[in-house]
Amino acid sequence: MTVTRRSFMKGLGATGGAGVVYGAMSAIGLAPAAAAAAFRPPAMGDLVGQAPGHHRVVVLGAGPAGLAAAYELGKAGYDVTVLEARTRPGGRVWSIRGGTEETDLNGETQRATFSEGHFFNMGATRIPQSHVTLDYCRELGVELQPFGNQNANTLVNYAGDTPLSKTSVTYREAKSDTYGYVAELLHKATSRGALDDVLSADDKAALAEFLTDLGDLSSDGRYLGSTRRGYAGEPGAGTDYGTQLPPYGMSDVIRSGLGRNFAFDFEYDQATIMMTPVGGMDRIYQAFTDRIGAERVRFGAEVTAVRNTPDGVTVEFREGGRPQSITADHVICTLPPHLVPRLDHNLPADVVAALGSAGRTSSGKLGIEYSRRWWETDQRIYGGASNTDKDIAQIMFPYDHFHADRGIVVGYYNTGPRHQAFESLTHRQRLAKALTEGAEIHGDVYRDGVTASFSGSWARTRFSESAWATWDQHSPEYRLLLQPVGRIWFTGDHLSNAIAWQHGALTSARAVVTAVHRRVAGAN
Repeated sequence: MTVTRRSFMKGLGATGGAGVVYGAMSAIGLAPAAAAAAFRPPAMGDLVGQAPGHHRVVVLGAGPAGLAAAYELGKAGYDVTVLEARTRPGGRVWSIRGGTEETDLNGETQRATFSEGHFFNMGATRIPQSHVTLDYCRELGVELQPFGNQNANTLVNYAGDTPLSKTSVTYREAKSDTYGYVAELLHKATSRGALDDVLSADDKAALAEFLTDLGDLSSDGRYLGSTRRGYAGEPGAGTDYGTQLPPYGMSDVIRSGLGRNFAFDFEYDQATIMMTPVGGMDRIYQAFTDRIGAERVRFGAEVTAVRNTPDGVTVEFREGGRPQSITADHVICTLPPHLVPRLDHNLPADVVAALGSAGRTSSGKLGIEYSRRWWETDQRIYGGASNTDKDIAQIMFPYDHFHADRGIVVGYYNTGPRHQAFESLTHRQRLAKALTEGAEIHGDVYRDGVTASFSGSWARTRFSESAWATWDQHSPEYRLLLQPVGRIWFTGDHLSNAIAWQHGALTSARAVVTAVHRRVAGAN
């Protein structure tokens, strides 16, 4: 997840998934505002004596929200069918491996030829420790490993008119110098009395001690460089004390903006340590499918119509080239909001308008397989990402297969205008542009030993046409879609306070599952 996503995910805070669920439920009158902050899966026993008989639910979409909803309802004995237009589970959680084939909306077909065991995540790639996604990994037995969200040895490279512009600087150097000079300036301001109106003598002494440690300052409060910056020559045995790297000048560091991305891992949902499934993020949704039962998840089933009827809901779809239909007591729709109005439907006009009000985000990635892990052997980089203001935005290094003979680097992960610079290009053009910009950061080695590549743009991906939704979660349109329309229910990360995260989809699914179960049981 990039820094550009922050505005869509603020507000989740320390409440966690359960708080989001009950907040949404309270907003539509399905739970008291003071309800205990815990998700209770629906249970078969809840329906005994309340709602006897057969209860069928059809779920539209086998992404995180759809599979979580089907899984939770299945625990209570509901007859659940999932219809998925794609031939795989996960939706926008998509892991690219050798053999993956996709034709995009530009009309170009790519077939990945990555080496056995290697992959990259086109969609979701990391999981914060607070997210319920990890709870499902535990429950489903999905093995996890750490994800390197930041690395002191990766690089920053930004344009400008300073001596450091268009220069690759390690995060280690950039942080040491930025924090060092900021600490020095604040130390000077404090010692010269600039803060006397807000700090006592004891406060100033405590602050000076903190700043000296933060910036690794000298005894007189100056930043003169630090071993934190690293070495031109690593310290070794005997009298080999290493060659310490000298600091850049204060003005150059400040004006260059080397620290513009430092706050990234301060974000609540980006703070280290992050986690990720071993073998690809889609392992979670394959595990969901296995638990639900493959016979209940129908792939290649493209929904064409959904209509409320007096007794339930009718869904029409195409599967194997043939039109088919299915009826249910309830339908849970997880399709992207902007795609729902394209179906043949009988939804009210205000609901259609609300669905259409959700904005769309451009985003995509490019995976590049190299025959040699030069980032490890030559540049001592093990995971993490280099950042730049070039169109590629960031280069993400693999967090697995350390010391293997090859590996896949994410050549860009960008959003908004910077991704739009790639969106309409062919794959070869995307690769060429990414290699050119990457070489300006990591050197000519970045062009060498490329054996395979694959790129994707969510705006140009069928059945998605957007990376994630953008809108105000306090808006009337958002709140309207939290309510069922007859027996049609909407859910997904776009109906959460964790947009673009799996957590948002999963908590939204839990909220709808609870609401459906309460209605069936006669609670409302």
